[in-house]
Amino acid sequence: MEKDWNMIEVLRHARHDWLNKIQLIKGNLSLNKVDRAKEIIDEIVVEAQQEAKLTNLNLPEFASLLFTYNWENHSFQLEYEVLDDAMAGRLDDRILSKWTGSFFACLDSAAKTYHENHLSVSISQEKEGARFFFDFSGIITDMDRMEKFLNKEYADICVAVQELAEQELALELFMPFYSNGRE
Repeated sequence: MEKDWNMIEVLRHARHDWLNKIQLIKGNLSLNKVDRAKEIIDEIVVEAQQEAKLTNLNLPEFASLLFTYNWENHSFQLEYEVLDDAMAGRLDDRILSKWTGSFFACLDSAAKTYHENHLSVSISQEKEGARFFFDFSGIITDMDRMEKFLNKEYADICVAVQELAEQELALELFMPFYSNGRE
């Protein structure tokens, strides 16, 4: 499920996304829907700002996972928001990416296919580490699979499920910053 994107594939997908956005703007302008064209441009600016914030976190594996997730067919659409520009400490990118990728895979197989499922990820920092809020809306068809995944214990992260229901999942992941000397 985890694809290793090469540079050409990344550029192809990025170019395709930009061309789609430009065509949306052109189409709205040709229909004299200037206000809608401006809204699309504003959405593009916000998206670019979020991408910049994500890259500033110094979590390349995690950022790549979020950047490329919607480029493949999955049972949910992913969106993210970075609330802080940069982290005050360092996080273990490998552990965070592995857990997040496993969570995405579990949710992808547990969510109803061909339904409007959405997962929103919000990232904020605290004095001791970072919090990642995962908010899913849609339909979960395999609750047992989700419960088993979410009830696992992890050494370097703390997962707190706030809501788990057929049409909603809300959870919070806390990851502490490295202690001194850890690389």
